[in-house]
Amino acid sequence: MPIALARYARSRAFTLIEVLVALAIVAIALPAALRAAGAGTIDVEEMRSRLLGSWVAENLLAEHRARGDWLPLGIQRGTARQGGRDFAWREDVSAMPHPAFRRLDIVVFVPPDETRVVARLTGFVAQPPGGGK
Repeated sequence: MPIALARYARSRAFTLIEVLVALAIVAIALPAALRAAGAGTIDVEEMRSRLLGSWVAENLLAEHRARGDWLPLGIQRGTARQGGRDFAWREDVSAMPHPAFRRLDIVVFVPPDETRVVARLTGFVAQPPGGGK
């Protein structure tokens, strides 16, 4: 019976090669999983910036509409703070075929330069009755 017990114990144990192969697989998979988790964190920050930037653009358009602004043609620039972050924006006002409407193309950036666009919005404003402000 002791020989049968020894065979049974040997057949249930892992060999050194099997253990080394398993460790190699874990050593390759673990850094890849950590990189993926890190990339997910970066993506969350980018999505947050894009969401806040879109709110900046929507707020600009809503303010113009609420005040009844009749904007001059051309480009306006400014800054806004949203969610504890600073953003820069550019607003391009252009004429429409109908003279009582203006088109606004709003682009929101992450300062200090205008290379990282986080939001774009196109909207329209109508000339208020009585000529506009």
